[in-house]
Amino acid sequence: MRIGSRSLSLEGKLAAMLFAVGLGAALAGAALSRWLADSTLALCLVGAAGFVPALWLARRAMRPVRRLLRALSGAVASYRDGDFSLSLVVDREDEFGELLRAHNELGRALREQRSHLVQRELLLETVTQNSPVVLVLVDHHQHVVYANIAARHLFNEGKSLLGEDFGVLLQRYPEALRTAAASGADTLFSVEIEEVEETFHLSQRPFLLQGRPHRLYLIKRLTRELSRQEVSTWKRLIRVLSHELNNSLGPIASLAHSGAQFARRGDVEALDGVFATISERAEHLHQFISRYAAFARLPAPRPESVEWAGFIDDLLRVQRARLVGLPPAQPGWFDRAQVTQALINLLKNALEAEGPPEDVELEITLVGTEQRIEVRDRGPGMSETVLTQAVLPFYSTKRNGTGLGLALAREIAEAHGGRIRLSNRDGGGLAVLLALPAGCP
Repeated sequence: MRIGSRSLSLEGKLAAMLFAVGLGAALAGAALSRWLADSTLALCLVGAAGFVPALWLARRAMRPVRRLLRALSGAVASYRDGDFSLSLVVDREDEFGELLRAHNELGRALREQRSHLVQRELLLETVTQNSPVVLVLVDHHQHVVYANIAARHLFNEGKSLLGEDFGVLLQRYPEALRTAAASGADTLFSVEIEEVEETFHLSQRPFLLQGRPHRLYLIKRLTRELSRQEVSTWKRLIRVLSHELNNSLGPIASLAHSGAQFARRGDVEALDGVFATISERAEHLHQFISRYAAFARLPAPRPESVEWAGFIDDLLRVQRARLVGLPPAQPGWFDRAQVTQALINLLKNALEAEGPPEDVELEITLVGTEQRIEVRDRGPGMSETVLTQAVLPFYSTKRNGTGLGLALAREIAEAHGGRIRLSNRDGGGLAVLLALPAGCP
């Protein structure tokens, strides 16, 4: 509301009251001074006579202020109790009226925000309670402060978990679950439930809630998903093996038949070419089987301190690449043989990516707690579909082969507790990042 729309402001009303009191006192003093010779007595009489109306005017002036203060005090108490439905009646056109309108606008905004929050809380509650993922939230004393339906069924036969000691609950379950919860990290574990082995993924995160430390446990059953992935992997492996065996055994069978014909005709010279081709296809098949056997026999890594200078020299003697920047001053920490094999495969893929060989780059950096080894090329890159499947076992990115380089690199990175990431580069090409935990564990 604009100031000009007020009937009379508080400042104007107070000024009018003071003027009226002053004018009345002056008139009374002038009248009494005519009748009384003593001016001091006249002033005392005027002061006594003016006190009563002044007190009445003061009480009248403060009445709306007291009403407003009582109303605001009641509204604040209502807000403190979580009730935002209270609105104050606006029956004034002065500063108090503006304050009442502003208060009502505040109440309306709070009601809308509260309604939105309630709706979001209901949605979140519905999602979490009906999620198949087990969700348990504990405080710093390990007491359960929240658990969804799946958690209640897993840990307490469907009964409430609020206030229960989570450590005591875990004691009722197999050692694998207790070990996974005590590790403080994301992990996979398997337990036997009703004579059936079930695989779970445990994820746990610490965070502050209302200024106090809490920990959230998420347990997801992966048995069916892993079974589907296992079936899919076996199908992919069978397709790859069938394709490669047919590519080698088909020509071998045909050449064997031709060799038999040449032998019957006595054409000994032609047999040399037949046997050479059979030997070449058999050697190719042997190398193919050997690569898969090595992948299956990959041992657990044995990390050790590795000086970057010697490691890089040995690597670049086997596969050509351009080193970008200087390696970290701090020595690396990984299984030297496994990481070397992974990088040889990645550099070989980069050199075969149909880009300029001189644009194949190798960069090693230390970022926080990660050792990052990146191999880059300027080939055609990969489509989004290939990017999502390239690191899967038995997936080939080559037209005439069954390359295991990316899958092996992923296996080695995850065995070290790290990760691998593929991304297309601006201007063309592919970047493969091998990120490993830094430092001695």
